[in-house]
Amino acid sequence: MSFSSLGLDALLLKAVNEQGYTKPTPIQLKAIPLILAKKDVLAGAQTGTGKTAGFTLPLLQLLSQKKSNSQTKEVRALILTPTRELAAQVGESVTTYGKYLNLQSTVIFGGVGFNPQKAILKKGVDILTATPGRLLDHIEQKTLNLSKVEFLVLDEADRMLDMGFIHDIKKVLALLPKNRQNLLFSATFSNEIKKLADGLLNNPILIEVAKRNESSAQVSQKVYTLDKERKKDLLVHLIKEEKMQQALVFTKTKHGANKLCEHLIRCGISSAAIHGNKSQGARTKALDDLKKGSVRILVATDIAARGIDIDQLPHVINYELPNISEDYVHRIGRTGRAGNVGIAISLVCGEELEYLKSIERLMKKEIAQEILTGFTSKQVYTPEVKVKRRNSRSRSNMSSSNTSSKYESKSPIVKTKHKEEKSFSSHKRNENNTTPRRSRNYAR
Repeated sequence: MSFSSLGLDALLLKAVNEQGYTKPTPIQLKAIPLILAKKDVLAGAQTGTGKTAGFTLPLLQLLSQKKSNSQTKEVRALILTPTRELAAQVGESVTTYGKYLNLQSTVIFGGVGFNPQKAILKKGVDILTATPGRLLDHIEQKTLNLSKVEFLVLDEADRMLDMGFIHDIKKVLALLPKNRQNLLFSATFSNEIKKLADGLLNNPILIEVAKRNESSAQVSQKVYTLDKERKKDLLVHLIKEEKMQQALVFTKTKHGANKLCEHLIRCGISSAAIHGNKSQGARTKALDDLKKGSVRILVATDIAARGIDIDQLPHVINYELPNISEDYVHRIGRTGRAGNVGIAISLVCGEELEYLKSIERLMKKEIAQEILTGFTSKQVYTPEVKVKRRNSRSRSNMSSSNTSSKYESKSPIVKTKHKEEKSFSSHKRNENNTTPRRSRNYAR
């Protein structure tokens, strides 16, 4: 079946053909006709299966068919994403596929100047792709009006609707017209997220082109169990012995990413780190360097797990397992994309065995364990030891406005997750100062 059979118009088909695509993917086959029929959709598909085009193509067509009554362009389609990188990728897709249409689009996110975005919004755009934090910044500064929105898209909906983002989503929803089309796309869905989505969608149609939370069959997965202290040595050994020229390595913390990157460089392996404390310019440069081959290894926290599209990335390595099982699926989804094969390697010590079991339960499969003489060893589960910080007492006495208290929970998983995924800023900051500050608790 071809794209033309899905009811897309000639100008969109021309743009698609120029990108070298001839046949729609399963998620596109199911989603595009439903969206064109103006149905609310809750869609799940593995990463790398073309879900972004699955909503951008029909969205562009519907917008081009219905002309705005206003003399000035106003936002008619709002696409929300959890990370800057994903926002940039979606915005690029909108521009690529809509190049022959008379529609204006832009992307806004934190970490870059406020005023240039303000100037673009003042001219008017039809399609806005944004992260919640910067979107709410513009709303508070009255540089953005969402009263004419006809389409709402939540990309990576599981993260967007998770407990750390739901309050921000509700703020945005309160500003949107009730009569609109809603689309939620994601690679993973839990039953709780689907129940939550039911309250936001109008009679949604569920699309799942693969078993829920299933990893791609194109990705070969393997685990090495070893002592925590041997992880750096094994990582260097694998990179050199397997002659890896391009790999994405995940750590749990920003500090850990920096330290591991420095270690790899000392070992003669060109590397760069990407995480929430890096400026947007540094994050963009690190990704570009990996794509161009200027660096072999990109060490990242989970901020890079969503929306990063690296053509034919051969290796993903979990230096540390995530404590959120669904994040593992997103991590390894960076490889094995668009029909290519990939390899996902996990280095697991004793305190991570429970994470491994949770991941295997989620995917309903066991991951093959490899033995490598001199490195691997049998591990026994040992709870992770938390080191108490010297100034923890003074921190605990801070006012309730401190954002860390926002995520106080019996579950360390929630706290850890949101410390990494969220950036914080103040709407009173100097507009040209892009340094994050901790006074607002929503994602950048």
